[in-house]
Parts: sequence; structure tokens; C-alpha cells
Amino acid sequence: MNYLIVVAHPDDEVLGAGATIRKLIEQGHKVAIAVMSGHAAARQNLSATLQEDEAKAMSLLGIAKVYHADFPNIKMNTVPHLDLVRFIESCIEEWQAEGIVTHHPSDTNIDHQETSRAAQAASRLFQRKEGVPALKLLMYMEVPSSTEWSLNSSANRFLPNYFVEIGKRGLDIKLNALAAYTGVMRKYPHPRSEEAITGLAAYRGAEAGCDYAEAFECVFSAL
Repeated sequence: MNYLIVVAHPDDEVLGAGATIRKLIEQGHKVAIAVMSGHAAARQNLSATLQEDEAKAMSLLGIAKVYHADFPNIKMNTVPHLDLVRFIESCIEEWQAEGIVTHHPSDTNIDHQETSRAAQAASRLFQRKEGVPALKLLMYMEVPSSTEWSLNSSANRFLPNYFVEIGKRGLDIKLNALAAYTGVMRKYPHPRSEEAITGLAAYRGAEAGCDYAEAFECVFSAL
């Protein structure tokens, strides 16, 4: 099956689904990443070698295909919604994506919100255009330091209902891929510290009764 992981910034793919991506590829599935904003300013204190960092992280995960857009960082809400949707649709069509994983729409980061909304709209492409495979799966992922900061009490917060067991090996791959991005990891107790990410994986694993896990909110599945 062909999966497309739609993220706002480089490193979001690892934070939200790094170990799951690696597991899917090892199981024989194909996974591509669509990055909406690839600027070096996508996260504070990122190094000037962002492209090299991203390439190293993708290599560790086993990703061979990355789509890059150039939408403005932390200003994605100023871009016409249709432009965001059309970029994701072009990725879906070229990759023949059957499964989409993206941000939760109530993430505190505005770019995450806009990316999620655009991915939701683009997920209907198969109903509007011939030659696009029917979508079999749509899921939201959790990105530490953003998803848990869903402060809008009127919005539905992230409610995980789908867990992928990643084990200690998968956790190590995730941490190594995150370390490839200079300036992303922080000291504990920051949510993007090694200790916090390990703790979250342990907690999600305990919720599902397995050995470390990444959690998702499955919107629909036709698998």
C-alpha cells in the first residue's frame, strides 16, 4: 500500500510517525513525505544544513521520495486554502497514495492546523478525479510540543484510537532520525527531549498493551 505522510515542517514526520514509517517500509509498503514548508526557519535554532539534516533523517527511516512545497513558515494561514489543497492533491496523484497521515487539526501550531485541513480536503480527490486510487486510510498523528498544547476547549482534542507497536528498536530509530535534525531535540523536561519521547512511547505502549508504541487518531479505515 502507498502511504503519504503530509507534514508542515521537516522533522514533523519523525516526531509524529518516525518509527511507524520505518515499520511500514520494512513490511513492504511504500511511504512518501509531503513537506509544506521547508524553510530553515521552520523551527527556531535549526541549523543552516537543514537539507542535509533532512536527507540523513529520511535515509534512516528508509524514505526514498519527498515532495517539497515552499509555503511560508508560521504564515500558512495567509496562503489561499486551495493552493495548499492542490499541492497535496498533486502528491496524492503522483504517488497514487492510498493512505494519508497528517497533523491533528487542533494542534496549537497554525501551520499544523492548515496542513491538516488541506490534507482533509485533498483526501476526497479520488471521488472527483479518475485514475486516483480510493483512499483506504486517513489518520492524525501526535507531534510532541504541539498536539498536547491544544488550548482551544471548543475543539476536539487528539484522541488516540490506533496504536502501532514499535519496540525498542523502532524507538531507537526514531530518536536517531530526530538527532539528525540539528536544533530539534531539547533538554528534559521539554517534550522534544529523548526522555520525554521515550516516556510517551512507553505510555502509548502501555495503553495498548504492547512494547512501546506510536499513537494515532484514525478518522476512517477501509482496510
